[in-house]
Amino acid sequence: MTRSPTALDLQHALRVAVDAAEAAGRLLRDGARQTVSIAQKDASGDVVSNLDLAAEQLIVERLRTAFPAHGVLAEEGGMYEAAADHWVWLVDPLDGTNNLAIGLQAYVVGVALCERGRPVLGVVHDPVAGQTWSAVRGHGLRHDGGPPPHVATRAFTSAPVLAWTQGHGVPRDDSTARSLRFMLDSSARRVLQLWAPLVAWVMLARGDIDGIVGYRPEAIDLPAGALIASEAGMVVRSLDGGEFDDRMDAGPAERSFVAGSPGTIDRLVKLVAEAQWIEPEMHRLLGLHQ
Repeated sequence: MTRSPTALDLQHALRVAVDAAEAAGRLLRDGARQTVSIAQKDASGDVVSNLDLAAEQLIVERLRTAFPAHGVLAEEGGMYEAAADHWVWLVDPLDGTNNLAIGLQAYVVGVALCERGRPVLGVVHDPVAGQTWSAVRGHGLRHDGGPPPHVATRAFTSAPVLAWTQGHGVPRDDSTARSLRFMLDSSARRVLQLWAPLVAWVMLARGDIDGIVGYRPEAIDLPAGALIASEAGMVVRSLDGGEFDDRMDAGPAERSFVAGSPGTIDRLVKLVAEAQWIEPEMHRLLGLHQ
C-alpha cells in the first residue's frame, strides 16, 4: 500500500528515497567498470552518460510507484507532473558525470523531497565509498541509517579550506564569478572545484572542509545538499549574509550562497563581501587588458 508523506510519515519517504538512491548507486558502481557512453549536453560543457539515464529511470520509477500523486523533477528527464503539486521530488542520478568521464571516482546520487518548494528530506549516496548521508528537516543528519560518526564544529584559525561551485550557465567572463574566485584563491588555504556539488555538501556536513561558496548553482542538487548540511549544524546564507532562500523554485541569483559552521560563517561572509567590493575594480582592469 502506498502512502503520501505527511509530517508524520516522512521517515517512510526517507526509506523509499534511500533505497532508490542506493539501488541507483549499485547500478552506477557496476556500470563504471564497463564502457561508459558520454555525450555533451550543451555548449556549457556539461555532459550526460548512459549511466545518468539508467540511474534516473530507476529512481523515478521507484518514486512514482511509491508516491504516484507526487511530482518528480529529474536532471535529465525534466518534470513529471502529478496531482499533488505541493510535493515534488528532485532527482540528480549522477552528480559528477564530468568526473566519471575522466575516471575520477568522485560522484554521488542525490534525491530530495520538497513540500511547497521547501526541502524537507534529502539523501546523498556515495557509490564508491558505499555510504549514505540523509536528513529529514528538524531531525538531524543521518549516516547509513544512524547518527553520523562525527560532525566537526571547528573554527578555522588560519586560512580556510573551501569548495567552490557555480552553475553550468555562468559564462567564463562573468565578472562576479571572477571576483569571487580571485578573492577565495587569495584568502583560502585551498579552494576545491569538485564538479560534484553534493560531494562538497557532504564534506561540509562531516567537517572535512570549512565552507562552500556557490554562485548561481544548479537547482536540482542544491536542496538536498543544503538540507543535509543544515541538519548537521552548518549555516547557509545568501552572498550578502542575509537569510538564504532554500526554495526549489528560487532564481539563479537567489540560489547563490555561502555556507559554513556557526564558528566560521561570519568570516566567510566577510570574504565574499570583500570579493564583491573589488568586483568593479577587477572589471575595470580586465577591460584595460582586453
